[in-house]
Amino acid sequence: MKAARAGGTGSLRLRLLAGTLAWIVLSVALAGWGLASLFRQHITQQLQSELTLHLNQLTAAVNVGADGRPVVAPPLSDPRLEQPLSGLYWQIDRLPDGLRPAAAGVARSRSLWDQTLDAPTRVAAEGDQAQDIAGPEGRELAALTRVLKPAEEDAAPLRLIVAADRQVLAEPIGRFNRMLAIALGVLAAGLTLAAVVQVVVGLRPLARLRRQLAAQNAGGSSRIEGRFPSEIQPLVDDFNKALAMNAEIVQRARTQAGNLAHAVKTPLTILANAAAREDTAWAALVQEQVGAANRQIDHHLARARAAASSGAADGRTPLPEPVQGLLRVMRRLYAERGLRIEAADFPPGLAFRGESQDLQEMLGNLLDNACKWAEKQVRISATQAGPGRLLIHIEDDGPGIEDHEREHIFLRGVRVDEQRPGSGLGLDIVRDLAGTYGGEVRADRSELGGLRVSLWLPAA
Repeated sequence: MKAARAGGTGSLRLRLLAGTLAWIVLSVALAGWGLASLFRQHITQQLQSELTLHLNQLTAAVNVGADGRPVVAPPLSDPRLEQPLSGLYWQIDRLPDGLRPAAAGVARSRSLWDQTLDAPTRVAAEGDQAQDIAGPEGRELAALTRVLKPAEEDAAPLRLIVAADRQVLAEPIGRFNRMLAIALGVLAAGLTLAAVVQVVVGLRPLARLRRQLAAQNAGGSSRIEGRFPSEIQPLVDDFNKALAMNAEIVQRARTQAGNLAHAVKTPLTILANAAAREDTAWAALVQEQVGAANRQIDHHLARARAAASSGAADGRTPLPEPVQGLLRVMRRLYAERGLRIEAADFPPGLAFRGESQDLQEMLGNLLDNACKWAEKQVRISATQAGPGRLLIHIEDDGPGIEDHEREHIFLRGVRVDEQRPGSGLGLDIVRDLAGTYGGEVRADRSELGGLRVSLWLPAA
């Protein structure tokens, strides 16, 4: 029974493999569907553009002769129009004008040979009309029609038709789909093999740990031997310590168990009765107080760290490397929103006189705040603002804030919009750290339309 359960739905290996393989199949299927749809749309638009080009050439070349029949001169340039049943055709129909009846195929391309295109009788009042019609040998054609009123006063209106065999679409689409299926199949197989190898190799230490635990439970060993990966070794060390402590505690526990059983009976009963009388208001109160405690801890830790940094202002941190690292993090963090997060070209040699970790914390908070409010763009720029002074601008194209609120956003716990995530401590931390280094931070209107936060810091 245990073996069946280990290899069934409770298996971590099978869960990881099932989840990974399901994601691979779904991703490859969606990618194939998307690429096939894009290619089909591209080919269809390409055919439509080609038909429009031929229709424009036909419109420019058609004239009405002395006998009232349309004449196309010069002939259209595509050689397929001269090849019988080539799949590309044009035709000119005469429309009824009250004096003369309609006539189909009063002029047509040589590629039609002795056949005519059977276009629907419905005629668009203006503009080009795309439709599917029957062509030679019963083939389905994609057609584009246009009504033309010749300049001659007594000439009847004409309907110009340019059509192409839809087989020209099916052939490249089918070829592309076959190549795409092969490529995606190879990709899926490679990803599947990589997933299997990763899961098997990655979980091998856990299998070894399970075997040693089984041996320990069976009495074959009093501790877990061997070295494990860094993610598991702390657990193994703690477990070995627990085993050693357990052996010592068991003996003492046997002696104290009898005395302790009577001693704790009354307080345990009181605790059980008190717990039974609790309602959900206590849970809400605990959540509120825990949240308040977390905010206080974060704030005072930031102040303590800022105070500790005051003696470390002799370091030199060039700007480009930490800024580019933060931009990569923000782009991944806000990838779903499609923000354009970019940095302007920094002057050569621009550097902050202080610790890299402090600079990253200040810029990280400012960039994160800008990304939360931005619509499409966030920009960071920097310049030398006088001797020994560095000026950094972080701008966004969001809604911005009113003038009277710009100073309040740097106060501890203040949040302009409670619906946005955050604790209201990020900008206060920036102000504390900047002040520690003798700098300052201000907010005003950005050229992008949103908020611009300016950060003055000592330059190295």
